[in-house]
Amino acid sequence: MHNIVLAVFDMAGTVVNEDNVVYKTVQKAINKRGYDVTLDFVLEHGAGKEKHQAIKDILIASDKISSEPSEPIFEDFKTMLDDAYSNLAVSSFEGVEKTLADLKSKHIKIALNTGYNRAIAELLLQKMNWSLGNQYDTLVTADDVTEGRPHPEMISKAMENLGVTDAEKVLKAGDSIIDIEEGKNANCGVTVGVTTGAHTAEQLKSANPTYVLNSLVELTDYIEG
Repeated sequence: MHNIVLAVFDMAGTVVNEDNVVYKTVQKAINKRGYDVTLDFVLEHGAGKEKHQAIKDILIASDKISSEPSEPIFEDFKTMLDDAYSNLAVSSFEGVEKTLADLKSKHIKIALNTGYNRAIAELLLQKMNWSLGNQYDTLVTADDVTEGRPHPEMISKAMENLGVTDAEKVLKAGDSIIDIEEGKNANCGVTVGVTTGAHTAEQLKSANPTYVLNSLVELTDYIEG
């Protein structure tokens, strides 16, 4: 059992079930330019990152389109995502909300962090009827930092917001390799990969997290407050 005072959770694919709509939209925005990138390729090279940076990295990873400017694609992406989200049903994964409540009952603080901008992150939370002080204690988005994942700035910001000073007592969980790398870069005592989103168990294991879980519901078996 690990003694944890703060758990930092990625949003989409980890606590939020939005059917990979963001990465599907990134794929559509790139392919709109006449290319043919697959969703698996987008997830491999873009998962977990601030979304403009994700587009840049996907373009660089594809020799065929490495010279394509990213800014017009990012502008298309934002417009297309607004349209997609306007009609999207969003929920948390089964059992996750209860898991967060169980952690909070152990006096563990909950932070959400995301490569989304704040407007999109808050829209997702609104659709799920989640609110600050209930399901989570702080939200850190791409708008709140200058460095995106895997840089540890978002975790450092969450710790600062909640008065946590010992990274060894912080857990970071996410559905992508970059989430695990972010947790390690922040010196978190526990890093967790979860297979509900972008990356497979084998991909997550390649980043050497403390645990790879099929669902966050399993988390309470490993930590205590």
